[in-house]
Amino acid sequence: VACAAALATIAYIEEHNLAKHARELGTYAVKRMKAMKEKYPLIGDVRGLGLLMGMELVRDQTTRERATGEAEAVMYSALSKGLSFKTTMGNILTLTPPLTITRAEMAQALDILEQSLNEVQHNFNDDSIAKKEQNGD
Repeated sequence: VACAAALATIAYIEEHNLAKHARELGTYAVKRMKAMKEKYPLIGDVRGLGLLMGMELVRDQTTRERATGEAEAVMYSALSKGLSFKTTMGNILTLTPPLTITRAEMAQALDILEQSLNEVQHNFNDDSIAKKEQNGD
């Protein structure tokens, strides 16, 4: 029974081109997340492979001090808006949507993520972030 289920899953993945779909949506999502990085000094790095994506939050771009409190605040803000993800190492927002996610659903998830980042960026009064914003970095 387990082998039959595995074979059916593999067949579904192949029939629906889910690997290609994951690659294309992952590229779209990482591009949007990198655009967010340009707007929010809190974002230190964005990386992804297919639909496994990470956004590292830092308090200072130079020292790369982990923004653990901020990451938790972003996570709970997003959760209150209907987006669930986890954090890794305290400061990396880890997004792993299902292979069957649509582009519209991905766009909605990224909109929620950006709203949450915006809230946290403006609510945390970290000196290094404030300095970065003043300097336009």
